[in-house]
Amino acid sequence: MKHSRLNQWLFVVAVVAIGTSSLHAQTQTNTPPAAEKKPQWESVAALGFTLTRGNSQTLLATLTAGTRKKWTKDELSFGADATYGDSTVNGQNTVNANSAHGFAQYNRLFTERFYGYGRVDGMFDEVADIYYRATVSPGVGYYFFNNTNTDLSLEVGPGYIWENQGGDIDNYATVRVGEKFHLKLSDRARFTQTVEWLPEATYLKNYIVNFLAGIDTDITADKKATLGVFFYDNYNNVPAAGFKCNDLKLVVAIGYKF
Repeated sequence: MKHSRLNQWLFVVAVVAIGTSSLHAQTQTNTPPAAEKKPQWESVAALGFTLTRGNSQTLLATLTAGTRKKWTKDELSFGADATYGDSTVNGQNTVNANSAHGFAQYNRLFTERFYGYGRVDGMFDEVADIYYRATVSPGVGYYFFNNTNTDLSLEVGPGYIWENQGGDIDNYATVRVGEKFHLKLSDRARFTQTVEWLPEATYLKNYIVNFLAGIDTDITADKKATLGVFFYDNYNNVPAAGFKCNDLKLVVAIGYKF
């Protein structure tokens, strides 16, 4: 199925923008007094790029970006990633990767460990024949650890998915179970791991699992430039007809913190 790449990119941007505006309105209501506005945004963008020329011509590019900020009672985070790849052999061009994903999440802490959250996700994957998928999920979470060097949390809540997969439009209620883990390995290195399970509420065999694990380290004296290695696994138990369940990706990228 031939997709409009521009429409797909606009879809991801629109989903995250809508989520951003609604979550921003929530933080405006709950923002601490001006005297408490000490936390700063923590942002990073990373680019990976592979190019070959000769008997075959290949291109693979990955881009990731994320930012987050924590107040006394509020936490706000945004993220996006995209991959594009094609190859040309004997004059035949094939697109072997073209996907993008974005999310926005707002947490409101009720205690030091217990919180409520709202999250929106948007994505497309041309090669997997997913024209669009949007997910909205409110819920509750709990921090088992939450300090400067380590945080580990579990989240659960209802959700709703809108998607066009393989030309079939399907909208259904889901349950989201998510886990996040961040560990500061040293003054320069960090480990990140996340996983979420999204089963259809009335048909548990139709589920999605998104997994991420990776390490990034500062490579310059000012700790602005980073080198990261990340593994992604996006598993769809009921893929479009003729497609595999798993999409695996290993990304090595240079990043910049700002």
